[in-house]
Amino acid sequence: MSIGVHGAGEGPEEAEMPDATESAPSSERAAVSYSYDGPDLREQVSVLNEKRAKHFAMGGPARIERQHSDNKLTARERLELLYDNGSFMEFGLLAHHQSQSPSMQGKFTPADGVVTGIGEVDGRRVAAIAYDFTVMAGSMGMVTELKATRMRELALRERIPLVWLIDSAGARIQEATGSMFARTGDLFKEQVIMSGVVPQVAAMMGPGAAGTAYIPGLADFVPMVKGTSNMALAGPHLVKAAVGEDVTAEDMGGSSVHCRVSGVADLEVDDDPACIGAIKKYLSFFPSSNVGELPLTEARDPGNRRVEELYDVVPANPRRAYDVHKVIAALVDDGDFFPMKPGWAKNIVTGFARFAGRPTGIVANQPKVLGGAIDVNAADKAARFVWLCDAFNLPLVFLMDCPGFLVGSAVEKQGIIRHGSKMLFAVAEATVPKVTVVMRKGYGAGYYVMNGRAYEPDLIVAWPSAEISVMGPEGAVNIIFRKQLEAMPEDQRNEARNDMVAMIREQISPYVAAGWSFIDDLIDPADTRSVIVRGLAHSATKKVERPWRKHGVLPV
Repeated sequence: MSIGVHGAGEGPEEAEMPDATESAPSSERAAVSYSYDGPDLREQVSVLNEKRAKHFAMGGPARIERQHSDNKLTARERLELLYDNGSFMEFGLLAHHQSQSPSMQGKFTPADGVVTGIGEVDGRRVAAIAYDFTVMAGSMGMVTELKATRMRELALRERIPLVWLIDSAGARIQEATGSMFARTGDLFKEQVIMSGVVPQVAAMMGPGAAGTAYIPGLADFVPMVKGTSNMALAGPHLVKAAVGEDVTAEDMGGSSVHCRVSGVADLEVDDDPACIGAIKKYLSFFPSSNVGELPLTEARDPGNRRVEELYDVVPANPRRAYDVHKVIAALVDDGDFFPMKPGWAKNIVTGFARFAGRPTGIVANQPKVLGGAIDVNAADKAARFVWLCDAFNLPLVFLMDCPGFLVGSAVEKQGIIRHGSKMLFAVAEATVPKVTVVMRKGYGAGYYVMNGRAYEPDLIVAWPSAEISVMGPEGAVNIIFRKQLEAMPEDQRNEARNDMVAMIREQISPYVAAGWSFIDDLIDPADTRSVIVRGLAHSATKKVERPWRKHGVLPV
């Protein structure tokens, strides 16, 4: 659109901008006259490119080399691995600290120590916040947090996943002292608001102290790089000053601690590329948000494939152990299983797989550890996993072989009732499609928390080897017939006990449960995969109405 009148043959590109003095009164023309002697646009772009290059160089060659010598990639190298080629759009490249603190004067902080932006991961948009350890150890300054806040806002507004790549010393003390510290708490509040709305990944690829340690605490998936990552509420120097303890960062919060002891992290990986690969695989199971569609894939593995190897994997004798990972590998598409917290609470197995291309969460008892009994940590692990799947509409498959909850004074002092209630709460609350397979034991409250009949399974089936009861036959005999056995001559007790166990075993036969229609079917174990596939397909349109409530009161 052109403005003004042109002469004959004069196009818009030939017209000149009117001189501002022409429209001003003659008495004012001299006052408004203006001439521009600055650089032209090409020169300005040259200056821009110089500044961009300076910021893009991060902390400089020496610090980049040190990062590499520590077996770590830089923030930009990590993002290059994460995103589809050429898809990443950076936000805030030219940002730098604005602090008036004397200790910050003269310091140059390119991008203020954090690289932020949005791109595509396997064709789907994902936002990222990658702390740059080459700039003031990746510490969080005020501008750093402004950039990160921008990403959190966009991820929530656009309903796309948010990935943190954490390699940070935590809050930048030079800027965070005094009242300025109060502003940084928005980070955790915003994470809570985003929870269950968009997937949140916090990858530990270096240190994460204090503030950057709570980011993984509130995230959905936390992989840790072995040997280079650690997280703790305070670093070794502060711990020494506060409590007098001499401890290394690795011993206090390395991957072996959080992946095997505390349960804070979800997966231990060997190096940075493996960590990025784990992030991409994790995201492949999830929709972009809680209202998005599951990322279905075309399955090469037939949904009706028989799994006859299960005859040899699972012993008929309920007292013999086996590795449930072999069961899972036999059942899922192409044997591909992505575990969550595999090194922690090993008596229960949780993770993601696909059935006929449909992303699915799996909860399975592990008879190799504690006989598959559920203790405090196993209950916490399973509850959190069920909540995660339910939040993002991933269906759940329960593979049950559970002798119940661990008993004794030790677990009671640890709060087994409270922790077990957490798992009960999560399973009862879940409204996603749920399929339960009772393979062998389904005893007591263990039957409930593994999604027994009362917990709204859309399909519940059992193998002929299943035993569903308040307890196993041996335990029942010890309680029911204790006095009778004590009154018998010692040489008759073993035979009598065996007869009583056989009688109780008949009473807890899966045919009894099938006769009462407490299970939907008894199946050939070799048909388990096809039954699960059909059960998930039939329940894909599931809709559950609950009474309105602000939220439940979690037994935490």
